[in-house]
Amino acid sequence: MEQNAYVTFHGITKTFPGVRALDDVSFSIAAGEVHALVGENGAGKSTLINIIAGNYHPDGGYIEIKGEKVRMRNYAEALVKGISVVYQERSLVPNLSVAENIFADRQPRKFLFIDKKKMYEETERLCGEIQLDVKPSTPVGELIPAKQQMVEIAKALSNESELLILDEPTATITEKETEVLFRVIREFKARGISVIYISHRLQEIFGIADRVTVLKDGKYVGTRSIKDVQIGDVIKMMVGRDLYTEKYRSTYEEETVLEVRNLTSKKFHDVSFSLKRGEVLCFAGLAGAGRTEVARVIIGADPLESGEIFIRGKHTRIGNPEQAIENGIGYLPEDRKEHGLYLEMAVAKNIVSGNLNHVAKNQIINEKKVIEVSEKYKERLRIMCPSVQTVARQLSGGNQQKLVFAKWLLVDPDILIVDEPTRGVDVGTKSEIYRIIRELASRGTSIIVISSDFPEVLTLSDRIIVMYNGTITGELTRHEATEESIMHFASGIQ
Repeated sequence: MEQNAYVTFHGITKTFPGVRALDDVSFSIAAGEVHALVGENGAGKSTLINIIAGNYHPDGGYIEIKGEKVRMRNYAEALVKGISVVYQERSLVPNLSVAENIFADRQPRKFLFIDKKKMYEETERLCGEIQLDVKPSTPVGELIPAKQQMVEIAKALSNESELLILDEPTATITEKETEVLFRVIREFKARGISVIYISHRLQEIFGIADRVTVLKDGKYVGTRSIKDVQIGDVIKMMVGRDLYTEKYRSTYEEETVLEVRNLTSKKFHDVSFSLKRGEVLCFAGLAGAGRTEVARVIIGADPLESGEIFIRGKHTRIGNPEQAIENGIGYLPEDRKEHGLYLEMAVAKNIVSGNLNHVAKNQIINEKKVIEVSEKYKERLRIMCPSVQTVARQLSGGNQQKLVFAKWLLVDPDILIVDEPTRGVDVGTKSEIYRIIRELASRGTSIIVISSDFPEVLTLSDRIIVMYNGTITGELTRHEATEESIMHFASGIQ
């Protein structure tokens, strides 16, 4: 192992029921290094993070920090050792203020009382470092997801860490915020602080990391210097194969299945568009543009102030998501854990949850059929889990995303709205999700994709609608669109 290593993993092994999450993993992270950790969903990245953070304990192997063998019993001990983690899934308390979240359990005190003045001053300083424009007293629940993620980063910065672990830190933040984050990471590096950077966005890794370590199926594949490899080399290490990219071909028909006219709510106004049968219509834009809010109004999750919705030419009023399903509209939400899955239920029950009639007779659930149907979709979508009886919470993020798709494939809606379908998933899973979306479109399903990933928009779309600040600022055909033209409209430039 390296002489200047800050942290070294020696033969780390961890087993859960039916799964060996980590199998004899050994590698080092140098002091003052930005070290990328990559692998497909389920490769063992999150398990390794949880071990160094003290949330899990290894079944075999050990960790050294600065040459000293350590065993963190909990996250509090990891913090004492100078280790901070910004998790992919936010750990903020919505009802508490920004300042209270950043200094949770360690508020500055004056005598026996919390020194709120000092806490607010420190919060303003930390937020200023990452150019986050929020008031310390603002409840976190009132912030958009991108700003909540930046609060998580400010919270980690407040710990004065020697090792900062960032798990998919840019998944919900804008390009501008990503640039700020990268500046902060470089400042950390200049101060000798080590950073473990986990991301499925390989372009980012090549822009910020010094080295990259690849895990696959819980095993160590290798560590490479960024300057010595190409993105294609890393992908081969991750998935063990070249990714197949299907050539685009149009499958949509001229029949209009959905038309909205002059939709207006508190978050957007005067939105009009149509959707063809078998079309993939992408809504592009930056965080806070109003795209998700439009979808939520269409499915009846949020109130509509004015405007009209037509399904196959018929004026339709949708008051709740159940009525949306009755009208043939399905919705995969951006936050799969909060709104897309029953995390404490088995994979099988999640898959059939949207269409119980498919596995019931005379209102009695046929458990044998539940297993048969769920096994079919597990294989079709390549959901990696020990069995369909596995609890959904135990699946990796990418496999949870595929589980949400499986649920809606069984429902088989005429119109499917998918919000950030590949956020937080690896390149292999992303390729599979693209295949599923194009396959559905070829079978006549009309699809609305909401995405902040412009290359994804260009890959999937037949047509692109761009929003900014609650309004539609541009519409592009697939052949007209470029990343530059999408960004032009997404920035509100007329």
